[in-house]
Amino acid sequence: MNHVRNFLSVYDFTKDEIYDVLLRSAVLKAERGGKNACLEGKKIGMLFEKSSTRTRVSFEVGIAELGGYPIFMSSRDLQLGRGEPVKDTARVLSRYLDGAIIRTFEQERIETFARYFEKPVINGLTDLYHPAQILTDIFTVYEIKNGGADIIENLKIVYFGDANNMANSWVSLQAALGFELVLAMPEGFGIDKAVRMESEKRGGKFIISGDKISAAKNADVITTDVFISMGQDEEKEKIDKLRPFIIDDNVVKNAKDGVIFLHCLPVHRNEEVAEDVFERFSPVVFEEAENRLHVQKAVMEKIFNKNIR
Repeated sequence: MNHVRNFLSVYDFTKDEIYDVLLRSAVLKAERGGKNACLEGKKIGMLFEKSSTRTRVSFEVGIAELGGYPIFMSSRDLQLGRGEPVKDTARVLSRYLDGAIIRTFEQERIETFARYFEKPVINGLTDLYHPAQILTDIFTVYEIKNGGADIIENLKIVYFGDANNMANSWVSLQAALGFELVLAMPEGFGIDKAVRMESEKRGGKFIISGDKISAAKNADVITTDVFISMGQDEEKEKIDKLRPFIIDDNVVKNAKDGVIFLHCLPVHRNEEVAEDVFERFSPVVFEEAENRLHVQKAVMEKIFNKNIR
């Protein structure tokens, strides 16, 4: 059985380790272009069963900037696409590679791969969690606030929209770091039972609100995601229920002055966020997109390089 360290959710890092990643991300961002060969000679597989822009490019560039060799494989390139069991693919690839980044569907799929792959695994996205993105989001806030743990722990963060992998990731991060979290979503929408139970086990607390204006009151951070997640069919009924939770001027006006708006991209303008609101906050959103690179380099240092401090 595999006993190497993986990063499949934020729970794989302690609170102190999360702050270490934030600090290290800032250093890597400031020193980008300098010599860093901590992954020199390492071959990192990138198994993507879902399409990607930011995740693929940021990880590929990050691996290269750390001196490693990214090897990209889509489901079309692998026997996984023809029905080979995940555990067999993992056992074969572990003989070739020094680590893997997986972007797939069910969380169980990546967990099965990690059990049989004898090297470290990083979650590039599943239907349940998106840990690389959520660390990027909180790093972007940390960077803007220019503060430490006390700054983050005293934040009010409000997520608007579907109970998807980003909502789940905010729930997991809240359990790890302890800020105030409100999820603004329609009646009948709720967090995955397993995600809720894991959060509660770790002392996590969050509120689900059906009133987006009261939810936004005094928010330090407002954030959202597409209403229909990747791989889902277009669901008009679901969109109709979510449409009232669009982030518009009324939401922004009820948040704190200087509120930070985040979006993991791609954005559907005038669906989850009004176009004028998005464009007003777009400099931060695209800084957030860049920060994927720096945060993921910090994570890869910790997971793929045994000698990192």
